[in-house]
Amino acid sequence: MGDDSEWMKLPIDQKCEHKIWKARLNGYEEALKLFQRIEDEKSPEWGKYLGLIKKFVTDSNAVAQLKGLEAALAFIENAHFAGKTTGEVVSGVVTKVFNQPKARAKELGMDICFMYIEIEKAEVVQDELLKGLDNKNPKIVVACIETLRKALSEFGSKIVTLKPVVKVLPKQFESREKAVRDEAKLLAVEIYKWIRDALRPSLQNINSVQLKELEEEWVKLPSSPPKQTRFLRSQQDLKAKFEEQQAQGGEQSDDDGEEMVVAVDPYELLEPVEILSKMPKDFYEKIEAKKWQERKEALEAVEALTKNPKLENGDYGDLVRALKKVVGKDANVMLVSMAAKCLAGLAAGLRKKFGTYAGQVVPTILEKFKEKKPQVVQALQEAIDAIFLTTTLQNLSEEILAVMDNKNPSIKQQASLFLARSFRHCTQATLPKSILKPFCAALIKQVNDSAPEVRDAAFEALGTAMKVVGEKAVNPFLADLDKLKLDKFYLNLFLHFLQVSAVPPKKGKPTSAAGAKSKKSSDSKEFTESELSVEVCQDLAAGVLPASCLEQLDSANWKDRLASMEEFQRAVETMDKAAMPCQALVRMLAKKPGWKETNFQVMQLKLRIVALIAQRGQFSKTSASVVLDGLVDKVGDVKCGGNAKEGLTAIGEACSLPWTAEQVVSMAFSQKNPKNQAETLNWLSNAMKEFGFAGINVKGFINNVKTALGATNPAVRTAAITLLGVMYLYMGAPLRMFFEDEKPALLAQIDAEFEKMQGQSPPPPIRYTKKGAAEEEGGEVEEQDEDAGGGGQNIMDLLPRTDVSDKITTDLVSKIGDKNWKIRKEGLDEVAAIISDAKFIMANIGELPLALKGRLSDSNKILVQQTLSILQQLATAMGPGLKQHVKALGIPIITVLGDSKPNVRATALTTLQAWVEQTGMKDWLEGEDLSEELKRENPFLRQELLGWLAEKLPTQRTVPGDLMLCIPQLYACLEDRNGDVRKKAQDALPTFMMHLGYDKMTKATGKLKPASKDQVVSMLEKARAVMPAKPAAPAKTGGGKGSAEPNRALIFILMIKVKLGGACAGAAGKKPVSKGQKDDEDKSGPLFILIANAKEQRIKEEKQLKILKWNFITPRDEYVEQLKTQMSTCFAKWLQDELFHFDFQRHVKAIGVMIERLESESEATISCLDLILKWFTLRFFDTNTTVLMKVLEYLKLLFAMLNRENYHLTEYEANSFVPYLILKVGESKDVVRKDVRAILAMLCKVYPASKVFPFLMDGTKSKNSKQRAECLEELGCLIEGYGMNVCQPTPAKSLKEIAVHIGDRDTSVRNAALNTVVAVYNVCGEQVYKLIGNLSEKDMSMLEERIKRSAKKAPTAVAKQTATDRSQKEQPTNSNATFLRKPAQEDPNKLNQARQNAQHTESLHPSIPKEFQLDLDMIEMDQGRVCELPDLVQHKLDELLEPIMIPEPKMRSVSPHFDELHNSTASTINFVISQVASGDINTSIQALAQIDEVLRQEDKAEVMSGHIDQFLIATIMQLRLINSTHMADDRVDKKDIIKLYSCIIGNMLSLFSMESLAREASMGVLKDLMHGLITLMLDSRVEDVEDGTQVIRSVNLLVIRVLEKSDQTNMIRSLILVPNLLSTKNVLNWTSNSSMFIYIQCLWRVIRFLPETINNINLDRILLDVHNFMKVFPKEKLKQLKSDVPHRTLKTLLHTLCKLTGAKILDHLSMIENRNESELEAHLRRVVKHSGNLAGLKSDRSNEKGGLRIDDRMSKAKVSDILSEIFKKIGSKENTKEGLTELYEYKQKYSDADLEPFLKNTSQFFQSYVERGLRMIESEREGKTRIQTTAGTAHGVDSSLSSNEELKPAVYYERLKILRQRQGLENTSRVSWCYSFSKPSVASSTDMLQSKLSQLKESRELYMQEHNVHSPTHTNTRSASPAANLDDLKKRLERIKSKRQ
Repeated sequence: MGDDSEWMKLPIDQKCEHKIWKARLNGYEEALKLFQRIEDEKSPEWGKYLGLIKKFVTDSNAVAQLKGLEAALAFIENAHFAGKTTGEVVSGVVTKVFNQPKARAKELGMDICFMYIEIEKAEVVQDELLKGLDNKNPKIVVACIETLRKALSEFGSKIVTLKPVVKVLPKQFESREKAVRDEAKLLAVEIYKWIRDALRPSLQNINSVQLKELEEEWVKLPSSPPKQTRFLRSQQDLKAKFEEQQAQGGEQSDDDGEEMVVAVDPYELLEPVEILSKMPKDFYEKIEAKKWQERKEALEAVEALTKNPKLENGDYGDLVRALKKVVGKDANVMLVSMAAKCLAGLAAGLRKKFGTYAGQVVPTILEKFKEKKPQVVQALQEAIDAIFLTTTLQNLSEEILAVMDNKNPSIKQQASLFLARSFRHCTQATLPKSILKPFCAALIKQVNDSAPEVRDAAFEALGTAMKVVGEKAVNPFLADLDKLKLDKFYLNLFLHFLQVSAVPPKKGKPTSAAGAKSKKSSDSKEFTESELSVEVCQDLAAGVLPASCLEQLDSANWKDRLASMEEFQRAVETMDKAAMPCQALVRMLAKKPGWKETNFQVMQLKLRIVALIAQRGQFSKTSASVVLDGLVDKVGDVKCGGNAKEGLTAIGEACSLPWTAEQVVSMAFSQKNPKNQAETLNWLSNAMKEFGFAGINVKGFINNVKTALGATNPAVRTAAITLLGVMYLYMGAPLRMFFEDEKPALLAQIDAEFEKMQGQSPPPPIRYTKKGAAEEEGGEVEEQDEDAGGGGQNIMDLLPRTDVSDKITTDLVSKIGDKNWKIRKEGLDEVAAIISDAKFIMANIGELPLALKGRLSDSNKILVQQTLSILQQLATAMGPGLKQHVKALGIPIITVLGDSKPNVRATALTTLQAWVEQTGMKDWLEGEDLSEELKRENPFLRQELLGWLAEKLPTQRTVPGDLMLCIPQLYACLEDRNGDVRKKAQDALPTFMMHLGYDKMTKATGKLKPASKDQVVSMLEKARAVMPAKPAAPAKTGGGKGSAEPNRALIFILMIKVKLGGACAGAAGKKPVSKGQKDDEDKSGPLFILIANAKEQRIKEEKQLKILKWNFITPRDEYVEQLKTQMSTCFAKWLQDELFHFDFQRHVKAIGVMIERLESESEATISCLDLILKWFTLRFFDTNTTVLMKVLEYLKLLFAMLNRENYHLTEYEANSFVPYLILKVGESKDVVRKDVRAILAMLCKVYPASKVFPFLMDGTKSKNSKQRAECLEELGCLIEGYGMNVCQPTPAKSLKEIAVHIGDRDTSVRNAALNTVVAVYNVCGEQVYKLIGNLSEKDMSMLEERIKRSAKKAPTAVAKQTATDRSQKEQPTNSNATFLRKPAQEDPNKLNQARQNAQHTESLHPSIPKEFQLDLDMIEMDQGRVCELPDLVQHKLDELLEPIMIPEPKMRSVSPHFDELHNSTASTINFVISQVASGDINTSIQALAQIDEVLRQEDKAEVMSGHIDQFLIATIMQLRLINSTHMADDRVDKKDIIKLYSCIIGNMLSLFSMESLAREASMGVLKDLMHGLITLMLDSRVEDVEDGTQVIRSVNLLVIRVLEKSDQTNMIRSLILVPNLLSTKNVLNWTSNSSMFIYIQCLWRVIRFLPETINNINLDRILLDVHNFMKVFPKEKLKQLKSDVPHRTLKTLLHTLCKLTGAKILDHLSMIENRNESELEAHLRRVVKHSGNLAGLKSDRSNEKGGLRIDDRMSKAKVSDILSEIFKKIGSKENTKEGLTELYEYKQKYSDADLEPFLKNTSQFFQSYVERGLRMIESEREGKTRIQTTAGTAHGVDSSLSSNEELKPAVYYERLKILRQRQGLENTSRVSWCYSFSKPSVASSTDMLQSKLSQLKESRELYMQEHNVHSPTHTNTRSASPAANLDDLKKRLERIKSKRQ
């Protein structure tokens, strides 16, 4: 008892360690009570027991131990320091408690373990329990497993780390003890509850029976995830929530349950396998073997190894390269599949460690997708998907984009599908806009691909991207899609995601970023208003301001104005914000004297009021525009400048600083006041500090700042430098790059300013743009932070970068790696020069990284330092693109830190710093690279690297988890022999701990030796006390991560439903408000501002050289700036910003808007046309195909609109646009060339083709062969369409230049030149040989061969009318040329041709026949045959002979500036003509009066040339308008209608009195004109109006004038192709009283002109129309007609043509296909055969032989020699008679010989001498042959018919001339002209002319003398005397009647 009393007196802590167990037991009991009583967890009392707790649990006495366990549990639960005892106590529990037989002891031991876990010591507890598994006592092992199982069950997998548990679990299944195996089974089941199938791979190798049992148990488990039931001290909020739900009897929400389940990657639970050493030794030999079986064996061995799910890290470079080679080059697809599977296995097994090889393999796999075999494609897909998971999309972007343009559709499809799969692994954070943008651009291009599978794949990828990043991020890229594709895209997207949403989506932690942003956008909606008129502003101001205030605003007394301003200020201060009319108030302030106020007191008040209005009211940009100019004007004023700056600041708050600053700076620098400029820059510097840098358009300010830096005024320069200093605060060093080219002195000042700012941080903004309250509080802060953080990136994005990959040649790389250090240095010097010259480069630098990496380990330290310098250069030049080179080139820089020389290490550290500035730290910390570097036992490397990490890590908010890999090496450095290394490691320890945490780092000490562990742990404790805090995360708006949000997939589907307008779902949703709506409101105004005479002023300034002429090879900056300045006055501000944005997508978007508004703003577009075209010329120099195609699309629509508006380009507009358009005709892409050709075709409708011609000629001089070829083709089309007149300056000069290209080296150019010359040949025939000049023999043979080939193809080609019609004016003899170019080269762009083509198409399928007229001439002269004539309708023709009173319209005088028409553009005429068709009668009359004034003046009438069709169409439209509208409208005064009719008829008569203008009318226009005039003649309503009869008479006269003066080919065809004649009903119901009869009469009259016009009409085209008529209406149909007049008219027309042309008419059927089947040909042959006239018209075969052309018999050169010899003889006295005889015989032999070139340079006397000599020879020979004439006549007829001799009217005129000479009559000018024009052969006999022919010719001669004797020019038209024509008509009719009787 004495002993008992002794220990009873001891303190409790001494009792607990007493040697007597009872004392200890008593101590434990008292300690338990004490622990339960102490309330303060940090009480000093706890410290007494800190070292005793281990003894509590390890007591040797079982009874005392139980009580000790209870006391220990109480201590752990209540003491603050209990965590320090974790390791030793748990270790004691494992070894001394778990082996006890008593269950209570075991239970208390487990509770102690659980309590330690609860106080955040789970890792230490787990480590000790895992150590217990190695104990030899199975009881301890079982207890440890059970404790782990229960801990996992209660705390969950988030607290209990499963990886180390799973790692040791398979070993427990191998235990001999059944209890251990059973407990292991229970643990496996518990683990399966938490991680499910992730456990399976780790247990695949256990006994199959055990695995089967486990499978059975796993199946029984509930599908719902388990939930945490016990919580850590830090999880008390979750505990309270859990208890509350338990009390309510409910369950935790799904979201919380989901949070408690931690997704475990099976990969992390596996042990890595090392396979490199297990590979076959001969693998690399076999993989190169020729036999595929050997290669297969090698691959099979590797494939088996790569199936291991986790591989040990190592150097797999050689293996990857070998597999890559098989994939890329092996022909055996089976081996390709195997190699792809091996790559997939390597990627899956190595994961992030495979990332360094990804860039090498991906391009090869993508290219191999050209294989179509499914097994290959599947293997490649699996490989590339596995590889993607090892790297990032950014690292692969260049490789993917490179194959998106591949020609193979399979490659494009698979690349898009790969992108779609890759996007699914991305988030909004990992798929930023910078990465998404190029991918979307490429995918949009594929959406338009011809292959459907490519389009579908692109749609899928875009849809996936939209799902990941949201609609707002992707929508801008969809702007180019047409509505059809867009609808299809959204529909496919909807169906796809509808299927996805059918599966319950996986729930996670939603973010409310999207919701916050949409809320923010709705709150921050910008206030906009339209511009108000002055009157409206006055009314609004009167409602809120005192009357006296408004009255005194413009008072002359300054005191009154001052008083007015004071009243104004008081009113504004008391005014309600909602009721304040800001725009009206500022306009009142601007009222005179406005900003020119001279009294400074008044001006100060004005400026103060502006600031008040901006601060207190809803101040819009419209209101700001009113006052900004005045504020800028006063900002430099000494007295008012301060108030002006306050006003500017207030406007910045109201309208945003970026917008205000841009306006203010541009206004300041448009002035010349240096004070204003300097103060503006000073204000901007201060404003940037106050507002921050968010949204500032840096690029927009740079040019103005440069201007300021170059100013002569020092204050302006100083202000600019100060501004740069402020910008430097936000942008950093990249800002200096914009000023590298400044003068050294100025650059030094800038650098000095930058140095002042060095180390300073930008001040926090104190002002914000006025927006919603929510944004002010949260959203704005976020934007500011983002902008500040991204400032460097933004500025780098502005810089243009050069691709230097082509300069990194193989030679350069080999030079860098050469053995000779001097050569290596040369190579490095070259690299430095390349980077220095390029300044800013792209990320693609070829093989340079590998070469430079080798030099970092160079033995020559000078080269190492030089390489480091180059790497610094590279960092600055490449910018953010440097990230992809971090692993390959950045890590080797760290290796250099181990160099022994301090200067090398210092350079390496500087280089490292430069790289990190561009790339950030993330890429450096990922992977094992840093840990591998620290493993090197190099003290220099370790101390430098650790010092660098200690500096960088505290600045990082987050770091990759791979940083943990560096911890073992860090601990090793703490014990390094080198003191400096130890010191650096200790300095780095807290920075590592701030990211990894104390617990993790403490846990990592478990692998250290005990002695080292204690030392490191103590250091960790010290580091914990000084551990820095992490940088604060930027503030976020809206809810946190845990805030609830609806299912994202559902929201996405609803969004798609809204897009489709409810088509997919019944209900229509409402789109959320976004920032885009604000932009739309800004863009709601007009695109172009119509300013009177603005274009004329620009033209004037360019002519006066006040501005640069738009003429350059490549556009320089000054041209761009000039264009921006010109645009600023007449383009919407937002549109100009878009047009000059550096992002090409913004250009595409702007052009899209311009297309939408083209029709609605056509007038304004025309007013700004010169600027629009200039901007498009700039785009022609861009390389972006997307923009170019959009440009061409707009230009096509633009020129179509200009044509509809009848607008003609000015010289100024054409000169600044057409040359640059022609540059693009040589584009390599077919689709571009096609569009440019189409635009050139449309251009000729709004600009004369003759003026386009020289531009094309200049284009043929290009070095680009495609451009030369296309220009030559276009020249040929112009010549075909417009004839030789289009050739400028002269046909000869142009053709010579074209012919030069026949000898071009390029085949396409040669062909194009030949085709063009052939086109000329088709127009002007043999004359082409004169025009092209001398060609080489080779070129001439090529040309002749091409002409022959084209002649063979000509009969089957459809001839083009326009070319021949136009060419008739200059080359009548070749008017019927039918050799045409191939159809692909036809020019479809002329108005006439378009109409003719339409009529031709119409005539191929008519519904009824056409009518024709009887031939009066033939009937009158035919005495030998009795013809059955139709009964002619009798009309009262007498009234046509009465004088006609044409009403004189009242016309206003012509503008005094009208004489400028010749020099100004055609736009004036176009405008006047457009007014002719006006719906307003007075407007139309005035326009007609102006045109009539022009037409009546011969010297000015020629300006109408080229506008005739346009004028006639406008007139026809007005006639239709009168007929359909005005005549039916009772409100219209009929006198006005008669006046309008009079003006129209007067204009037409004036026009058709000038043949040169009248002949320009095209067939289609004539058709419409005749229809309109005849409709007017038959309109009974006109007759009922006063003076209506006179109008109808005038129309009769006009019709006759039109018939006589128009081009006869067009006239005949227009009468044949009249629309009314193509109506079956009209034909079948034909009567003499209908309009049809008038058409027939007109046709009769035209037929009467045929003898005079036969030489100038296009017979081929007319006969084609007749053929089409007869083809559709054969004889059977014609018999159905009520009258036979149409049928007889047809026969008469054909008979007349046969009579005039003879058998030659059969040669004019070339345009008819299958002519043998043509009814027309058969009819013509019958007429030719039976015509009596033909016998007398054929010449004697013996005298007119063959009719062969000269060029068929001999070459041109030979002909020239023969004639030259003949004329030499004629010129000599001795041989003159011999020469004349030879000339006569030569002309007899070659009747078409052209003597004009030999006579034109001789005297008139010589020409007369030759002519007389030829006549004498002819007379002599005729006397000898006259006797033989009669006998030879019949033979001559037959021979003429058989020889197909070309008999022309000119031949008969020549013979008639001879006959008249014999009778003593004089020849008329008409006959002489015919002789000189046609140059026929001289007839050998006159007796062959029969009596009928003589009568016919004499009557025609008399007729020609009567009507043409006073004609000043030799023309082919008849006199315009209607009286004479009608009198002749009467006489002919009388003679016909008398003959019938």
